[in-house]
Amino acid sequence: MEPLVPIGELEMFAHGLDHAEGIAVTGEGVVYVGGEAGQLYRIGADDTVEEVLTTGGWLLGLAADGAGRIYACDAVKRCVWRIDPAAKSMEVFCEGTAERPMLSPNWGCFDAAGNYYVSDSGEWKGANGLIWIVRPGSAPEVWTEDSRDFPNGMAISADGSDLLVLESTPGALVAFTIAADGSAGARRVLAKLDAVPDGVAVATDGSLVIACYRPDVIYRWREDVGLEILALDPEGVAIAAPTNVAFTGPGLDTMMVPNIGRWHLTRFSHPELTGVPLHYPTAGQLGG
Repeated sequence: MEPLVPIGELEMFAHGLDHAEGIAVTGEGVVYVGGEAGQLYRIGADDTVEEVLTTGGWLLGLAADGAGRIYACDAVKRCVWRIDPAAKSMEVFCEGTAERPMLSPNWGCFDAAGNYYVSDSGEWKGANGLIWIVRPGSAPEVWTEDSRDFPNGMAISADGSDLLVLESTPGALVAFTIAADGSAGARRVLAKLDAVPDGVAVATDGSLVIACYRPDVIYRWREDVGLEILALDPEGVAIAAPTNVAFTGPGLDTMMVPNIGRWHLTRFSHPELTGVPLHYPTAGQLGG
């Protein structure tokens, strides 16, 4: 199957990153990515790389709120940091509970009500993953334990009704209905993947864009079509263990991918794909 985006259209830029995995785009369009030594990088409009600070851990998933603060999953420190890039300060936003501390926080996302969902992947092939939720003004709580097989990247569906979750081993795209009372519905399998899926983003046409840690491939998934290869690099240069994907630009029509296997970001576009705007809760909702 030929990729929908030819390899020659995969642009490498922002060189010098330390094996970036997570990526976040603020409401103002500022791009941040994380590094494997806890670095938070800001990507300039001219593609320059600026290190904002380091947590001393390993940053995975990133999300942003309406004040431009970054919520960073730290696999080493086993917590989610709330980082103020302007002040170059950070504080622990959540780390589980005293009875059940987070084991491996991986990816977080906000819904329209300001609820923050975060995957706790657990141990590789340990089948002990789960998903937490931090409701505005409340302590973290377990949202569901029914996503156990290394829950990884997540996204809110376009209509806000579902939390979409990638499980890495075995590879699967699953969904949980967000009930009216905020609880999790039953786990539904949307697709199985012969790959190690990592990150997912939602397009306005109903497509999901899925970046895979292995092999070096990015899929487009549609309910009526299934999986298509959006981008592929058999040599692992232009895309190399692409861990996540974010829609960027004024029209959210450019896809940006960090590569944990190398030291750059990759961007490309497809005429049928534009991103669904993300939710950016206010500081008043989230406190601080």
